[in-house]
Amino acid sequence: VQLQASGGGLVQPGASLRLSCAGSGFTSDYYAIGWFRQVPGQEREGVSCINRSGGISYYADSVKGRFTISRDNAKNTVYLQMNSLKPEDTAVYYCAARPSFAYGPSCFRVVSYASWGQGTLVTVSS
Repeated sequence: VQLQASGGGLVQPGASLRLSCAGSGFTSDYYAIGWFRQVPGQEREGVSCINRSGGISYYADSVKGRFTISRDNAKNTVYLQMNSLKPEDTAVYYCAARPSFAYGPSCFRVVSYASWGQGTLVTVSS
């Protein structure tokens, strides 16, 4: 299982970005996908996760109402649409895959994820 995250960049507060997580080496709908972010010196933080079919998703309170996770299994890709970005959203964003979906805070259990992408940097600054 290989994951490739992309779409990061430098944007101003209030702007939008869409991150992509492209998967290879597996059947897309076999895995639940999570997005995490990490600031240097801090622990990795769960942002959002989505189940295999894309019908169930979960969000951290800090991004609820601003971020939307979705997936296109035909393209083996999961997206994270980020709107109304804030400086505190600045981090390296990672996508990760796990064979089973857990709704709620368990969705962000890092050790449950078997495969991780390389990360894409999002910087929100004026």
